[in-house]
Amino acid sequence: MSKRILITGAAGFLGSHLCDRFIAEGYHVVGMDNLITGDLKNIEHLFPLEKFEFYNHDVSNYVHVSGNLDYILHFASPASPIDYLKIPIQTLKVGSLGTHNLLGLAKEKKARFLIASTSEVYGDPTVHPQPEEYWGNVNPVGPRSVYDEAKRFQEAITMAYHRFHGLETRIVRIFNTYGPRMRLNDGRVLPAFIGQALRGENLTIFGDGSQTRAFCYVGDLVEGIYRLLMSDYAYPVNIGNPNEITMNDFAQEIIKLTGTSQKIVYHPLPQDDPKQRQPDITKAKALLNWEPRISRREGLKITYDYFKKFNNEQLEATKFNKEF
Repeated sequence: MSKRILITGAAGFLGSHLCDRFIAEGYHVVGMDNLITGDLKNIEHLFPLEKFEFYNHDVSNYVHVSGNLDYILHFASPASPIDYLKIPIQTLKVGSLGTHNLLGLAKEKKARFLIASTSEVYGDPTVHPQPEEYWGNVNPVGPRSVYDEAKRFQEAITMAYHRFHGLETRIVRIFNTYGPRMRLNDGRVLPAFIGQALRGENLTIFGDGSQTRAFCYVGDLVEGIYRLLMSDYAYPVNIGNPNEITMNDFAQEIIKLTGTSQKIVYHPLPQDDPKQRQPDITKAKALLNWEPRISRREGLKITYDYFKKFNNEQLEATKFNKEF
């Protein structure tokens, strides 16, 4: 009999790739999403499969799933600044009420529980690179706090269920990730740059471009999450690519990749935006025997080809609608 896994945020960027992975591993996947930022197109290829079922549901409300569950992966949350600044209350609720509801379900089903935390728990870091032992530098009342503090609460309540109820729990701290199924308009730096290049617009950098990020291809991230879920380690683990790059250099990479001739323009840095971001993946290497395999050059080519195809399809659809 196949093991069953519940994946929340199943129609989102990361959730949909996780659905694919666990289907490929032979699991029966129960996908759940309220589609506030997710898109059914990301999982429509799974609907004909017997080992996949989908529920349109907001996990901030009571969650019921019939039958056994062996694992629960909680990936339901807005993840881009455009989304969580537009829907701040929902972001806080899915991180707090949603996590509480799913922990209760995991306790009832005796399921192993994994939450998607984030490098944003480190805030604008004063330690570089960021190890799991660093407690962070987070503004609890700034505009970004609706996301940052929701994730920090997620970690706290997950550890409380682990310690008090003996629940099997896992916490993955996800650093910047990219790949197919991201949204061109979600506000994160990589799709923003590629979207501007495809539209013939100048590339916008916030700040002076000296701030850094470290980008992990989605396939590598999913492998790290899978290994963490199957491990016996309950505390947070960083999963990300430590290959750090400045925004100035990254913009130049995108210009070279897309073959465009746009300029780079600069805008003020948003409040509390991190100046540096680089994961210390010592734990992931030691505990999970994991490290990223896909180079940024290879991953960006795959992602750009996806976005170019998607953009062309959108243009064709717009042309068709105008004609009819």
